[in-house]
Amino acid sequence: MSNVTQIIELLNASHSPFHVVKNLETLFADYAIADAQNRFVPGAKLRRQANGSSFVAAKLPLRQPKAIKIVATHNDSPTFKLKPNPVFVKKDIISLNVEPYGGMIMHTWFDRPLSVAGRIVYEENGAMKQALVDIDQNLLVIPSLCIHMDRTINKGHEYNPAKELIPVLTQGKFDGPAFEKMVLQAAGAQNGKLLAHDLFLYVRQEAICVGLEKEFLMSPRLDDLSSAYSAALAFAQAKPNQDMIQVFVSFDNEEVGSLTKQGAASTFLETFIGEICAAYGLDETQKKELIASSFLFSVDNAHANHPNYPEISDPTTNVRLNGGIVVKYNANAKYTSDALSASYAKMIGLKAGVGVQEYSNRSDLPGGSTLGNLSNAQVSLSAADIGIAQWAMHSCVETQGVADLDAMVNFLKGYWENDLLPLR
Repeated sequence: MSNVTQIIELLNASHSPFHVVKNLETLFADYAIADAQNRFVPGAKLRRQANGSSFVAAKLPLRQPKAIKIVATHNDSPTFKLKPNPVFVKKDIISLNVEPYGGMIMHTWFDRPLSVAGRIVYEENGAMKQALVDIDQNLLVIPSLCIHMDRTINKGHEYNPAKELIPVLTQGKFDGPAFEKMVLQAAGAQNGKLLAHDLFLYVRQEAICVGLEKEFLMSPRLDDLSSAYSAALAFAQAKPNQDMIQVFVSFDNEEVGSLTKQGAASTFLETFIGEICAAYGLDETQKKELIASSFLFSVDNAHANHPNYPEISDPTTNVRLNGGIVVKYNANAKYTSDALSASYAKMIGLKAGVGVQEYSNRSDLPGGSTLGNLSNAQVSLSAADIGIAQWAMHSCVETQGVADLDAMVNFLKGYWENDLLPLR
């Protein structure tokens, strides 16, 4: 199966961060679960998760490592989260109460078939249990207000999520117990009692290729699942490097600041790295030296030049779809790339035969940020921010170049396999 085909299949099976981690657990099923200190031995292949929504895996060399090569991604996307008691009625219309998660482009969520996925916790026979939920049904819709009732709608509009972005579930009789029954049944827990849930809306559109040559990929959640799954496949394909510890991590909650126990600002990765260092008997000084010699690629999608808004891009920036991976810069250090780390990325691209583009914001437009700096605050080492170029970031359906999926796989595979390290 090609990388593109596999990534499309994974995108279509990833309707919440919990389902992403489930897919990663399957992809790395032959890796030992790092649940005890004695799992950390030279030559081991290990995996661990946090909260069921963040994931890390490592390949340990047989001999004393010279460095750690890390790739960090995130697996959450802007969406709407269901509130604890979501069912409410207006006249005879039953809706589900939601609140925004992350900074989405709100108008893109109107008039699309939607459903619900995530995690529930329930009681059964006096015990607490948890299960994943993905209601495989065109379940909900957020209807637009027709233009006849708002003649100014095409002149710009600020949406109120508490009023205008409430998804409709059904018409007639439906209440809280009926919602609980529906969710429990979807989880295969009909005999349980629902205690709490982390459930999110998702768009029912699947990933598809469009364009004259099918050169573009349109899909929900490309930011950042296209990069996360490209990195995961690269990690799975990369040969073990007997001089390097190889690490792949995918964090939850990047879109809301990463300040959770499973986010990039947590000790999740730091603890894992510390346990690996202990496996080689490194003292604190040796551990610091190893980390100082190491490198992290923070992989999160990048903005391509928009065909209808060329003036929005920086005048010396020309990032295009299907042009290769993108190195991201920011003078105020919202990205981790600097001269040393960007040069290293370019060298990796040369060795892997992958094109490398460069992105920076127009100087009068504030840019976004990502997980690189937050992760680096916990495990401080040389780092660069890279990503796959895309259009419509934070729309509920985004677009990127198909060829860039293979480009990212090949780039990161080459990074993990070769012995090249950055200048210090």
